[in-house]
Amino acid sequence: MTSPDIQTAEQFLAANARVLERRKFERAFRGGDAGPVRDAVAAYRNPDGGFGHALEPDGRSPGSQSLAIDFALRSLLDYGAWDTALAEGACAWLAAHAPAEGGAVFVDPSIEGWPHAPWWVPEPGGPASPICTALLAGTLHAAAAVKGDGEAGGGAEHPWLRQATELVWARIDALGEAGPYDMRALFWFLDHVPDRDRARAAMDKIGPVIFERDLVTLDPATPGEIHVPLDFAPLPDSLARGLFDRQVIDAGLDHLATAQQPDGGWTVNWMAWSPAAEREWRGHATVEALRTLRANGRC
Repeated sequence: MTSPDIQTAEQFLAANARVLERRKFERAFRGGDAGPVRDAVAAYRNPDGGFGHALEPDGRSPGSQSLAIDFALRSLLDYGAWDTALAEGACAWLAAHAPAEGGAVFVDPSIEGWPHAPWWVPEPGGPASPICTALLAGTLHAAAAVKGDGEAGGGAEHPWLRQATELVWARIDALGEAGPYDMRALFWFLDHVPDRDRARAAMDKIGPVIFERDLVTLDPATPGEIHVPLDFAPLPDSLARGLFDRQVIDAGLDHLATAQQPDGGWTVNWMAWSPAAEREWRGHATVEALRTLRANGRC
């Protein structure tokens, strides 16, 4: 069983990563408090309640963006730093900038004139993005589920989430063209939406699509921008785990552990369009690789 070198990863983060990723590592692996993670996330918040300032490294404008909001909320959720006021402000931004059908756009036009990844392009007409809508809805539902005191997490009862949830269900019920990122977002939603019976039935229906359309690569050593089983089912309780044999998951975990670079960090397999974005993504990928390995008993 292969395990990562956590100390070397910590040194990589100290030398290369943002304060946010260093605080996440401290929280997850060194017994750190939640407050510094919350404060690091809040530094990217805008007065309008949204998040920007390259929190999601591919969009480097100060303006608020849907993907930056999900990055913020996931950071708060994953590291036990949930903040109701931040979540409610983010939902207010989402509601104010939602398309007519609800949900969230892929890229807000405020990105124009600022550096960004080539794929960060506002869609004509500003339709709801299946990816962003499913990610955000899944994150907000997940936050509500882990409160533990019977009280919904901030944003869980917001009208934006109710409409977004129905939009994602409609997308699942009439699944058309979908790429790997669409499916990863839908799987995240299904892992956390409250109607568990419906979620399991939906996974039975759409899960095989990733094989039928060649969206998943079973051999994690395949070069290029690929999507491996752990991308779709990173945790032992992910609904999509049922799509894969245990040997496939174990091989993926072995590869993830051995993918640690000599400098202690992990890399990403998509285009490095900016030196700053590449370094920031590597910091994020390093912390996420460690979290995934630990959740699966590898460190």
